[in-house]
Amino acid sequence: MNLSFCIIVKNEEKNLPRCLASVKNVVDEMVVLDTGSTDRTPEIAKEFGAKVHYFEWCNDFAAARNESLKYVTGDWVLVLDADEYLSPKIAPHIQEAIKSDRYILINLIREEIGAQQSPYSLVSRLFRNHPEIKFSRPYHAIVDDSITEILAKESHWEIASLPEIAVLHEGYQKGEITSKNKLQRAKASMESYFSNHPNDVYVCSKLGALYIEIGEKQKGMELLFRGLQDPQIDKTILYELHYHLAIAYRQQQDREMAKSHYKIAIELNVMPKLKLGAYNNLGSLLKEEGNLQDAKINYEIALQIDPNFAVAHYNRGMVLKEIGWFTEAIASYQKAIKLDSNYAEAYQNLGVVLLKVGQVPESLEAFRKAISLHEKYNPLEAKRIRQGLDSMGFVL
Repeated sequence: MNLSFCIIVKNEEKNLPRCLASVKNVVDEMVVLDTGSTDRTPEIAKEFGAKVHYFEWCNDFAAARNESLKYVTGDWVLVLDADEYLSPKIAPHIQEAIKSDRYILINLIREEIGAQQSPYSLVSRLFRNHPEIKFSRPYHAIVDDSITEILAKESHWEIASLPEIAVLHEGYQKGEITSKNKLQRAKASMESYFSNHPNDVYVCSKLGALYIEIGEKQKGMELLFRGLQDPQIDKTILYELHYHLAIAYRQQQDREMAKSHYKIAIELNVMPKLKLGAYNNLGSLLKEEGNLQDAKINYEIALQIDPNFAVAHYNRGMVLKEIGWFTEAIASYQKAIKLDSNYAEAYQNLGVVLLKVGQVPESLEAFRKAISLHEKYNPLEAKRIRQGLDSMGFVL
């Protein structure tokens, strides 16, 4: 089975080399659709051996992605964005999966590097080169709608999901967080589409979550509840609806409703990795209420699902510190730091516990690291830590 890779790009000379390098030895052809670059993006693509085509940007991601599909020749298609790259361990799993004559779509797990809430998502980016597969929606473009239509006519096809992490996405790194302008563009694009598709449950989920993120909670919750009215809703979208409703209720200080929606999300039959955000956030709610044992249980369930979930190690350390299990708390903070060497809060709280157990030199070293990291992204906190240490007679 031949595998084609296609991507749409604009001014991605920084990210594109890593992306193309990750797929170059996995796929049989690379198709790059440039939508108006003014930097070296097209030249870089050609240097990697990609076929470069051009398309005038029309504020519609689906239209651009569908244009890129016109140029692929393989039996299967892999789609990534420039700020994503393929895990080096996934290639044999992909090659094995596409040998099957049953699958029309293979969902991939994407790791959101740096995400504090939900570190994994499921993306429909590997699919058969079927003439009726196309992307829909101008923002958050997906092939799922066309897949549903095909399955209604050609019932022999199946959808599969690879359990291993396939795609890594760095859009959540500090310094790479989505800009306000990008959020506003996403909002305008989704609102325009939604005006003509008011019952689209996928847009209810994505636009509702965006409204909550930018502070328009009432509008967001209305859309999320509208999405829940769909009787044939996909379980993954149902999880997202409940998850974002829980976030909205927590922002409103309604802890009981927040806990209720997190628990509903956790009970859904979706891939366990997708539930990490719900387990982590439910644990934090329980911790705030003083229910330290149940909070600890939720963090530990998250760590059973993913031992590399740095935030859960950190939060477990916070609970252990409050319980008074200082040795265990130190170990949890150290695990978080090992997984994320830029975890300022983990260094900070490690410093606190090391000071409590009398390991002063080690404590001061942890505080130095915390201050150094905070000075880059949170200078006020760096100043507060330094002043606190000064008041205790420790001069860094």
